[in-house]
Amino acid sequence: MITEQQYQRLMKEYQKSGEIGEAAMKAGMHRQTARRYLAKQAGPKALGQPHTWRTRADPLEAIWPQAERWLTESPEVEFKALFEHLVSTHPDEVDGRALRTFQRRAADWLRLHGPPKEVFFAQRHEPGECLQTDWTNANELGVTITGETFAHLLCHSVLPYSNWEWAIPCLSESGLSLKSGLQASLWELGGVPQFSQTDQSSTATHQLKRNKPERGFNTDYLDLCDHLGMIARTIAVGSPNQNGDVEAAQGVLKRRLKNQLILRGSRDFDSVEHYAQFVAGTCRAANALRGTRLAEETSLLRPLPISRYPETEETTVRVSSYCTARVRGCAYSVPARLIGSSLQAHVSEQTVRFAYRGEQVACYPRSTGKVPCIDYRHVIASLIRKPGAFARYIYREEMFPRPVFRQAYDRLHGAEEQTANKHYLKLLQLAADHGEERIAGIVGAFLRAGELPRATLISEQLEQPSLKPSVQMKVFTPTLDGYDELIREVAS
Repeated sequence: MITEQQYQRLMKEYQKSGEIGEAAMKAGMHRQTARRYLAKQAGPKALGQPHTWRTRADPLEAIWPQAERWLTESPEVEFKALFEHLVSTHPDEVDGRALRTFQRRAADWLRLHGPPKEVFFAQRHEPGECLQTDWTNANELGVTITGETFAHLLCHSVLPYSNWEWAIPCLSESGLSLKSGLQASLWELGGVPQFSQTDQSSTATHQLKRNKPERGFNTDYLDLCDHLGMIARTIAVGSPNQNGDVEAAQGVLKRRLKNQLILRGSRDFDSVEHYAQFVAGTCRAANALRGTRLAEETSLLRPLPISRYPETEETTVRVSSYCTARVRGCAYSVPARLIGSSLQAHVSEQTVRFAYRGEQVACYPRSTGKVPCIDYRHVIASLIRKPGAFARYIYREEMFPRPVFRQAYDRLHGAEEQTANKHYLKLLQLAADHGEERIAGIVGAFLRAGELPRATLISEQLEQPSLKPSVQMKVFTPTLDGYDELIREVAS
């Protein structure tokens, strides 16, 4: 039996083309069925006689009673898996090509006799009431920073009423990224809603205790909300649909970013700041389409606080005899003269900065995970005195600041295994004294020429005076006298 819509499409296409076959194909029915309805010049609604009789033997007759039993006891079972199971138990009674028929009948049976489905209740959002914040993994964007893969998240905030959104790239789902992301959103918005809403799975906002169901907001997050004049609010445990606006907007935002990256022609950026500006531009373009409802929200927002809540955390760390200080389980090297001292570590979402009595002594991009950040300049003097320690140094891989230095070490090790460590450490000493880029250029030239990059040979090149131009060009200053004389000659 066809639907009334199919009949109307059949008549329309037949009047245009006059071809029964073409009209039947576009209306989605068999040619003979189309011919019958064209002959009657009436559709199913006008005929009032629904098709209730079978035109072929029921291919599911042998298995349908068992199918009903399975659907009654386990309505969540997938129709295809159930059909394959029933075919395997009745191989001679069921045609395996009847899968689509089985799927349609099973779906109809559940609609008539199955259990009720979960109902979702649409909620009314009030303008200026709430800002929802969540994190989403953005590695699928394939962004690189100066050629290196940038593994990151997006801290994403959304106003449910207008769907206004803002996002910043961050390294982890943490209190640091929340402080930066939430405040960046509010300062871009220009006002403060009543509630700050998050889920309950975030260690950035909650105190998560093992084997204990209760989850409360941590003190740092409450202090942040108090400073901003917002009320901390959360969704129920295991109910991400209650944060549905920001959850749904995350997929839309990433699709926008993918398209903008395609149109940009490159996924590589000069810096994280440059990439953050790209994300901000994409958000601003999307928000420009939401002006009417956003205007309703902004008129109801409270004013911003005078200043931002501090987006860095300060902690005191002690420098070990390894010339390292540990921040959040990750080792960072500092100048060796500070061994045994206590330093102030200022930790932000992007950087870790060390200071002694208020003076900065080292600064690094914040490491993700437990990857150590070791600057060879801090330890090279001691390694020169103890070259034997290099072979099993736990931070040995961090002593190759560029690929060309690793290549130089491999070449030295292949030529003179016993003295390779000593010669390589002297190269690092030259890099620390004369500049890493300059030494890397000279070492690369040695490698390309097939020569061993010995420190003595490189030192000789450093002592050679740089070439200066032998001819000094005099700057030509034109005058107009020649042009005046030429004009007089032409005129005469």
